[in-house]
Amino acid sequence: MGFSTILDIIGALFIGGSLMLILFRVNDSVAQNTYAYGGELTTQQNLKAVVQVLEDDFRKIGYCKDASKIPDPSKSIIKADSSSIKFLFDDKNDGTVDTMLYYLGPSSELNETANPRDRLLYRVVNNENTVGVNLGVTQFKLAYFNAMGDTIKTLPVPIPGQIASIQIDISVEDVSAYNQNYSTSFWKQIRLAARNLNNR
Repeated sequence: MGFSTILDIIGALFIGGSLMLILFRVNDSVAQNTYAYGGELTTQQNLKAVVQVLEDDFRKIGYCKDASKIPDPSKSIIKADSSSIKFLFDDKNDGTVDTMLYYLGPSSELNETANPRDRLLYRVVNNENTVGVNLGVTQFKLAYFNAMGDTIKTLPVPIPGQIASIQIDISVEDVSAYNQNYSTSFWKQIRLAARNLNNR
């Protein structure tokens, strides 16, 4: 075995090692991109699911199929602050007045996911068993406006009957991530107004 053969073997090992490193990096990059795109898709789907339920419920504030059961829609919001709201509406469109409570749970109660910021969003109808939904919600923020469009700054709102419209801010992140890079989706409903709140 000559000197040139040893150089050929060393050169082949060097080139082979370089190719293996490139392959490992490409594989890692493909895995990261796949995970990131999958996380973004899941995050957007989760946000869409949360928003559809919220919009449907909030637009029915003060609504009842039997209008005589909520004669004064201005009294349909029972309590309201920056991260929770309780109101009256007809959940199943059956003429029965239901109570709805939305609130965001504390960050300390959700330990089974990798994301340290996600929290349970609670939707409680008629004080039934409280069940939270984990769709990666990290923010649920509410702002309230009176009939003139001015912000009601005191929270909790001292006179819920003054509320004419609501702003809803929601952030959703992926519950798990590749290398701690969480996909985030944000939605803001500016001045959502339940039609029944204006029937005063």
